[in-house]
Amino acid sequence: MLIGVPKEIKNHEYRVGLTPAAVRELIAHGHKVMVQSQAGLAIGFADEHYLQAGAVLASSAEEVFAHTDMIVKVKEPQPVECRLLRPGQVLFTYLHLAPDPEQTALLLQSDAVAIAYETVTDERGGLPLLAPMSEVAGRMAIQAGAHALEKAQGGRGVLLGGVPGVPPGRVVVIGGGVVGLNAARVALGMGADVTLLDKSLPRLKEIDLVFRGQIKTLVSNAANIDEIIRDADLVVGAVLVPGAAAPKLVTRAMLKHMKAGAVLVDVAIDQGGCFETSHATTHQDPTYVVDGVVHYCVANMPGGVARTSTLALNNATLPYTLELADKGWSVALLENIHLRHGLNICRGNVTYAAVARELGYPVVDVLDTIKSSS
Repeated sequence: MLIGVPKEIKNHEYRVGLTPAAVRELIAHGHKVMVQSQAGLAIGFADEHYLQAGAVLASSAEEVFAHTDMIVKVKEPQPVECRLLRPGQVLFTYLHLAPDPEQTALLLQSDAVAIAYETVTDERGGLPLLAPMSEVAGRMAIQAGAHALEKAQGGRGVLLGGVPGVPPGRVVVIGGGVVGLNAARVALGMGADVTLLDKSLPRLKEIDLVFRGQIKTLVSNAANIDEIIRDADLVVGAVLVPGAAAPKLVTRAMLKHMKAGAVLVDVAIDQGGCFETSHATTHQDPTYVVDGVVHYCVANMPGGVARTSTLALNNATLPYTLELADKGWSVALLENIHLRHGLNICRGNVTYAAVARELGYPVVDVLDTIKSSS
């Protein structure tokens, strides 16, 4: 199979779909890899590294899309990239389609096979290709939130860890999954007063054991959220419904009771955001203020630490990329139910129920679609 790696073009996105080490593995399996020139340069992967690994360089994204069988990216294709996809071409990347009707329509028009990292599952019911970026985003949420709390950034001027004689900042984390756990860990490490909310009592018990009672836990419901965020300095939205739009857990009315200069960090913004007042921002212009509350809603947070994120992502995605290349996409998906869960769009059809439900498309049977398209 000929695998293509275009340079990412989303605002301040420096990650790259395949590292030189991953390219070397694919070539060792008998495949060919075409990488757009300077695709990884910003994070220290020069063209020479890819050439040494055995890749062929392309001068443009158009060349990569025109000649390859499978495109491996990091972020969702931008409209100009969607229009470069060919019928039957495989796209393997993060998609986050539920809050993005334009991308969904363009992918359907392309007649391509779009497999989303974020809905691939594992034997334990986890999301193994989302987890590494969730770990990064959870840890970054506290780092970004602490910076936004500085007075010069529009925040309250609160140091999360406090100092002797001055109480620490109060951090509220909504969601006890991978993002929430990592956010709580970093906030606690900085010395903050941390409260975590989740709907699952068993999950709250697990978290209480992990942190040995060092963080407070609450059942996540509207009343508890409304009450706890009133005294918060930093609130991290860390909820996820796989493949679907995030629920709006903090309403605009709730903001009126928060402290002026408090900070909201919406890690769920890729799925539409879990705060009613959220809209996507960029690393270039990351924050805005609503009712005196600072909002940080960068849609590709891990891109801020692009080298770490690329290495972590490739560690997780490479086995699946190899499986798709070695077997061909249709056989790989038929044989691996967990990889099959990643199929969101196939040859003009929506195959992921949550996306179809959110955007009003009919959902087609995955197995029937794969068999008829192969």
